[in-house]
Amino acid sequence: MSGLVYQGFMRILCLATLTLTLTGCIARTAADIVSLPVKAVSKTADVLTTSQSEADEKRGRAIRKREECLGKEFRRAKQRGTAPDYDRCPEAETPR
Repeated sequence: MSGLVYQGFMRILCLATLTLTLTGCIARTAADIVSLPVKAVSKTADVLTTSQSEADEKRGRAIRKREECLGKEFRRAKQRGTAPDYDRCPEAETPR
């Protein structure tokens, strides 16, 4: 008889432990499912928009590229003994 009581106690203990464990797992899964659309929207917004720092970096690269071209044109003209043709260098685009 005591064996049956022990088995019953062990079943109840296992079920209680399993229930508590699964409750946490289910809650975490539910939280992940609820937050998934928010994460997707924020990722899309990050991809589609340009931050101010990114725009500044792009503008800085364009200015450096133009200055490099102007320097090359100046050196080329000096070597040839002619006036530099700065129209050969592209203008640095301004951000919108």
